Amino acid sequence: MQDKQDPSLAGIMATRRQFMGAVGMLALSASLVGQTSMARAEPKQGGSVKFAINDGTQTDSYDPATWQNSYTQVIFGGTLCNALTELDVEGAAVPDLAESFAPSDNLKVWTYTLRPGLKFHDGTPVTPNDVIQSYRHHMGPSSSSAVKALVDSIVDIKADGDRKVVFTLSGGNADFPYLTADVHLVILPAKPEGGVAWEKGVATGPYMIDDNQPGISVRMKRNPAYHKPGQPYFDAIEFVNIIDVAARTNALLTGEIDYMVDVDIKTLKMLEQNTDIEITKVSGLRHFSFSMNTKTAPFDNPDVRQALKHAIDRNDVINKAFLGNAKVANDNPAAPQIVFAVNPEPIHEYDVAKAKEYLAKAGLTTLSVDLSVAETAFPNAIDAALLFKEHAAKAGIDINVIREPDDGYWDNVWQHKPFVGVDWLGKPTLDSLFTTTYATGAPWNDTAWSNGRFDELLVQARAESDKTKRQAMYSEMQQILHDDGGALVIAYALFMDALSKKITHGKIGNMLQCDNFRMAERWWLA
Repeated sequence: MQDKQDPSLAGIMATRRQFMGAVGMLALSASLVGQTSMARAEPKQGGSVKFAINDGTQTDSYDPATWQNSYTQVIFGGTLCNALTELDVEGAAVPDLAESFAPSDNLKVWTYTLRPGLKFHDGTPVTPNDVIQSYRHHMGPSSSSAVKALVDSIVDIKADGDRKVVFTLSGGNADFPYLTADVHLVILPAKPEGGVAWEKGVATGPYMIDDNQPGISVRMKRNPAYHKPGQPYFDAIEFVNIIDVAARTNALLTGEIDYMVDVDIKTLKMLEQNTDIEITKVSGLRHFSFSMNTKTAPFDNPDVRQALKHAIDRNDVINKAFLGNAKVANDNPAAPQIVFAVNPEPIHEYDVAKAKEYLAKAGLTTLSVDLSVAETAFPNAIDAALLFKEHAAKAGIDINVIREPDDGYWDNVWQHKPFVGVDWLGKPTLDSLFTTTYATGAPWNDTAWSNGRFDELLVQARAESDKTKRQAMYSEMQQILHDDGGALVIAYALFMDALSKKITHGKIGNMLQCDNFRMAERWWLA
């Protein structure tokens, strides 16, 4: 799903229609179930709901620099807070706290105008300084923010009057409104001495904190002064962290919760037969991978990486572990619906002879590696790993599948052990995906991969307005990742969630989990 891009952006004001025509938009990806064309009842206010997420930890905090799981991104990023822009249901970057945004001719200077009358939950007004300090929270050499790499290109931020904020970049960036929609780049109150006051959980979002028990539950109440007329709809929401999928399913069936992420594929048919439950299947940017640390033997050898990439039968994994609810990936993290995505050649198919050939190039006849997974790594990750073990054995590769505890997996296993299962929610542009995850030194570069040519192209493509040249650059980058990278990308996955039919909604956002993280403000009681 690749929309064309207009290379000319001079003087464009970012209304939704204009920006989609000018910068180029991500086309709509079909949502398969629960996305009917049937007209639904008008939204109404009232009632309370309980949503279950599955990857919270006791170290989760209100600090947006630390958010790396869906629990924090959905609850704090999408429910407690707002950014300058947001992703609408079609994946477009549209105004949120900003009412408009416009680039300079060379795409290096972007001016954002805040909506009038914006207030934080404590009643204080939102000012340009709050925006400036919220961005600086992620910037600078001492920053450990998850999105430091995204904002490194910002060389200056300044106020222009009471409502305008001007960003100056080191180079042009046609995708900058997508960057400002990132869930980490929310606007928080500035401290008088500089920095942001994130500790109390005061922000601008549709719901305010009532009670927070980190990694366990968060209770929230409606923000009566929210800037979107009529929204949100629920009086109150409680989010609970239920890691075990069987426990989530049972809680939904007994009415303890009203919504759960990540349906158990093994019980999918049973849930589909329940007339009180709706299953939503949304084709987004999500993908599952086995990540190899390229700085650790034997994964530091590109031939070993290629051997492993040819030693897995992705079709078999999708059919057996995911029961067909995914699409084959080709060691490319760029989902097909992202603008400029390609499918690099040659296709990495299951090929025992080729896997052995690559082992021989590495000077090996056999190979033994540990693969760390847990059910929280991605749905049915353990089954997928065991199937991989069967496939690889035929090529002389012994994969020792280590079942890690679900609790603490993201804190103690991911980015700590050399070969791990990973669930990626994805990013809406190739620039944001590559900058945060595959560029040298990127915070989520769990493969520790580094490629000079890739890094060079990343900077060039970001500033390029000619769509043909940009496509060529991004195509080469995807080819480099496919051929040399440490990510064994198995599948592009569906977001499959389940909810009580007492909840209703419009079209569900097709990019990120939980209605592009905004289900709390977009959904209502039937």
